Amino acid sequence: MDTSAPSRTGPGYLVRRLDEAPTVPCPCGQSTRLLTFEDASPANFHVTFITDSVKHYHARCTELYYILEGTGELELNDDLVSVEPGMLIVIEPYTRHRLRSTEGVRTIVLGIPAWHPDDEYFD
Repeated sequence: MDTSAPSRTGPGYLVRRLDEAPTVPCPCGQSTRLLTFEDASPANFHVTFITDSVKHYHARCTELYYILEGTGELELNDDLVSVEPGMLIVIEPYTRHRLRSTEGVRTIVLGIPAWHPDDEYFD
């Protein structure tokens, strides 16, 4: 099996490598977007590097953060949660959230349904 094969799609599937996905600035930091709503997917899958995100919420999207690297503090409404590698955090719609870290946190962000730019709200 060729593991260096480029991204491709076919009937019923999509294959994309991390190094081929676009990395874009976002209110959370830098997000490498492997899967987005533009792929007509029911979910998004981003690998995001966060040092100090902007506090925000979503009305439709539930986000799952899986912490890969780094430590920090995640503000969830009025609560503060310390995060570290190996943790999973489920952030339901209308939950205001912000992650801060002096060293930076790398996290997988899985959004269901797929995050869309019109579903991001700031106080």
